Amino acid sequence: MRTIFHLDLDTFFVSVERILNPSLENLPVIVGGDPHGGRGVVAACSYEARKFGLHSAMPIKTAFKLCPHGIYLKGHFEEYTRFSRLVKNILAKYAPVIEQASIDEFYMDFTGCEKIYGSLLVFASFLQNEIWEKLYLPASIGIGSNKTIAKIGSDFRKPKGITYVKHGNEKDFLFPLPIEKIPGVGKATLKELNSRGFYKVGDLAKVNSDYLGVIFGKYGVDLWHKANGEGTEYLSVEREQKSISKERTFEDIVDKEKILNILFKLTGQVCQLLRDSNYQASTISIKLRYSDFKTLTCAKTVSHTDDDKVIFETAKSLFLKSYTRRVSIRLIGVKLTNFTIAFYQEGLFDELGTKRLQMIEAINSIRAKYGYSAIYYGG
Repeated sequence: MRTIFHLDLDTFFVSVERILNPSLENLPVIVGGDPHGGRGVVAACSYEARKFGLHSAMPIKTAFKLCPHGIYLKGHFEEYTRFSRLVKNILAKYAPVIEQASIDEFYMDFTGCEKIYGSLLVFASFLQNEIWEKLYLPASIGIGSNKTIAKIGSDFRKPKGITYVKHGNEKDFLFPLPIEKIPGVGKATLKELNSRGFYKVGDLAKVNSDYLGVIFGKYGVDLWHKANGEGTEYLSVEREQKSISKERTFEDIVDKEKILNILFKLTGQVCQLLRDSNYQASTISIKLRYSDFKTLTCAKTVSHTDDDKVIFETAKSLFLKSYTRRVSIRLIGVKLTNFTIAFYQEGLFDELGTKRLQMIEAINSIRAKYGYSAIYYGG
């Protein structure tokens, strides 16, 4: 029997916004844009906002009518991506297999890990606490014999809940739940099922699967299996990341200092992404596009590193050697490839190198807590 965890970061976008701005705590916060313009929808809302009937995917104008005193934010999506990577780095220390389902959802296969971690219910609490203590992000965890049970479980006791559905108890757990708790049951499907007298998961489980197949086709049969506690037992492992890159397009520039200033900022961003992923890179590439759209790329391989200084000096050298035409630049980019897991051996560096590593670690910690823009390296 499999043991699958589903970890769901509670009101993730709002939680990150509160890390960036602690004054938002305990207030009705809505991420999704300006309610006075555009056709945006609610991307996420705090539990304080949900008390007024707000929910994800609701039109932002509707949300404003229900909660006009709420705090409406456009959001910091680069920060959401960064914090998602930080969470995954924590999970990767413990989980043999991870499947990231979305920016704020992770499946993990802990089958057979009781011999390592003991009670998996207690371990789930440990995992939950580590994410909170290191990143200030609340999370809920569901544990079950397959992905469906685990996902439903993570939603059962939000926020900061843990639900463990033991093997053999799947039907006892599912049957009393409303049908809409099954992943993938939307408003249209729910309306159709209700019109036929189905309201609880147990109502679906007790009919013949062929009946649901006639109504909904293959989806109906799949729905019947989920209602009976069955689901996918194995995770889909994503392909290893091959590169990290950033580029910027601008009005044509001929001033080398201005271009190098942009390259410096781009390098800082890719280096932070590199460290957030717990990688070091050895191949540094730059990309230049001239105003006549001629594009040039060049690369250099060095010892594996995640140090902004080393990577920028390499990128700068590549740029100065490559920018030989008397034509303005309209795009510059930097890319890192050829990764290895970051590893620092004690005593490997001299005193200056050790101090440099300590400084990088300090910057990582500050950015993890307050965001990328909280601190920058000097030029």
